[in-house]
Amino acid sequence: MEQEFSSTLLENAVSALSRLPGVGRKTALRFALHLLRRDPSDTYTIADAIADMRRGIKYCTVCHNISETDVCPICSSEKRQHSLVCVVESVRDVMIIENTRQYSGLYHVLGGLVSPIDGVGPDMLQIDSLVRRVKAGGVDEVILATGATVEADTTNFYIYRLMRREAPGVKVTQIARGVSVGNELEYTDEATLARSLAGRIPFEL
Repeated sequence: MEQEFSSTLLENAVSALSRLPGVGRKTALRFALHLLRRDPSDTYTIADAIADMRRGIKYCTVCHNISETDVCPICSSEKRQHSLVCVVESVRDVMIIENTRQYSGLYHVLGGLVSPIDGVGPDMLQIDSLVRRVKAGGVDEVILATGATVEADTTNFYIYRLMRREAPGVKVTQIARGVSVGNELEYTDEATLARSLAGRIPFEL
């Protein structure tokens, strides 16, 4: 393919930046030219911060949230309710719920939702680790907080059936339908989400 810019280095930078979600080549070029106009130290600071993040962040061995240690600060906190586990789709959802300041339990990040159309099966998510975690004891309630989409409902149903079979004594609830049908947690305002958590209901088929 013919090179678009006179500089191979600029071409490489634009190609790299355009791999980010929502960033096309025009936006990537604007970012690259902006960085070129800035003091070199600013660019190095940004690059170092990204590299440090990639090298230093790992996933919690308990809940799969991002962490700088093997066990994240939420899972290791003595101030949290360890008997309560909120199941979410992504790390972003943990951040959203934490911003409501209405939840004091622990989390379990699935890393996605069951979606046969997209080729995502239960074995590709952190569902087995959730079951093992609950069966190990100490968990009284599992809150399904995966949004209100078809994929979320499919995932919730699958987890519910597993819990009834593997840990029948554990209560399974879901956040109240203050979350609009078809919405993901990321697009739900914090007040609505807080009410949904507080008004969670028993999971029903």
